Amino acid sequence: MPRPIEALIHTTALAHNLARARDSAPDAKVWAVVKADAYGHGIERAFEGLRAADGFALLDLDEAQRLRKLDWRGPILLLEGCFEARDLELCSRLKLWHAVHCEQQIDWLAMHKTHEPHRVFLKLNSGMNRLGFTPAAFRGAWNRLNALPQVDEISLMTHFSDADAQRLGQDGIAHQLALFDELTADLPGERSLANSAATLRHATRVRSDWVRAGIMSYGGVPDFPEHDDAHWDLRPAMTLRSKIIATQNLQPGDTVGYGSSFTADKPMRIGIVACGYADGYPRHAPTGTPVLVDGLATTTVGRVSMDMLSVDLTALPEARFGSEVTLWGQGPRGRNLPIDAVARSAGTIGYELMCALARRVPVSTVD
Repeated sequence: MPRPIEALIHTTALAHNLARARDSAPDAKVWAVVKADAYGHGIERAFEGLRAADGFALLDLDEAQRLRKLDWRGPILLLEGCFEARDLELCSRLKLWHAVHCEQQIDWLAMHKTHEPHRVFLKLNSGMNRLGFTPAAFRGAWNRLNALPQVDEISLMTHFSDADAQRLGQDGIAHQLALFDELTADLPGERSLANSAATLRHATRVRSDWVRAGIMSYGGVPDFPEHDDAHWDLRPAMTLRSKIIATQNLQPGDTVGYGSSFTADKPMRIGIVACGYADGYPRHAPTGTPVLVDGLATTTVGRVSMDMLSVDLTALPEARFGSEVTLWGQGPRGRNLPIDAVARSAGTIGYELMCALARRVPVSTVD
């Protein structure tokens, strides 16, 4: 029989989370953000759950082609725009919308031969300092684009650096929002400002014709641990589960795993789980990382190895060989284990764990 580890992608959870984005920003259209192969969920697997979106936002032309092959005929936005001039040919052929964040991309448009002008999203660097035109250069970039016959409608966008929390002890979005509003007040075109955090936390403050539902589409919580999935009514869209493949009885002084990083201080029973860092589980997750066994809460013990990890079964007398282990996501007995809780214990974020799911893990799509 195959090794008993698998990931499940829950289409009803995806659809529910997308609906939550609409509830949070009822006057806006919703981009379902499917970059990084739908945050590790797989574009083809996630599509059915997200097809009620008004558009899809992503990075790679290959991902855009995959969406068109799924018969998606609505808007697709390249969030980082084109990476070289010839990308514009595929944008024309696939009818892609694309961000413009630097002068080079405007130069490429000016040289591009097309029968149909392009829809572009001009990006302002309002303080994130990754992509986008500085405030001093923004109006000049808009004027250049507006003069090009290759450009149809110009939409306006920016990205908040601290929508999930405060910034330097102050309101996390106030400085960027004020700057964006000041620079775009007299410009036409649709706006896209709100990522998941801003959609959930600041929708009443941010005028956004399009919201970008990224991590929230997959049940991740952008401001965890201040809030959890229950607070925002989000559902985990990915479950990673396995089984107990052995048990061990420990006496005080016995150690567990490589490096003997855990020493029992009392009699214990532990279970060995068919899951390790080669499956995408974080190697640096310490003893005490949450896990569910048959839907009941317990924790990991010792160091995570390539193919296995250990969990504490001392307080779970019914757990045994073959018991179901939920590493994150939807477990039995109606219990959920938020991926963000696992990630926080491991000193990372849920985004990384979703995207790190290994290719060797079988993945199924379920309701």
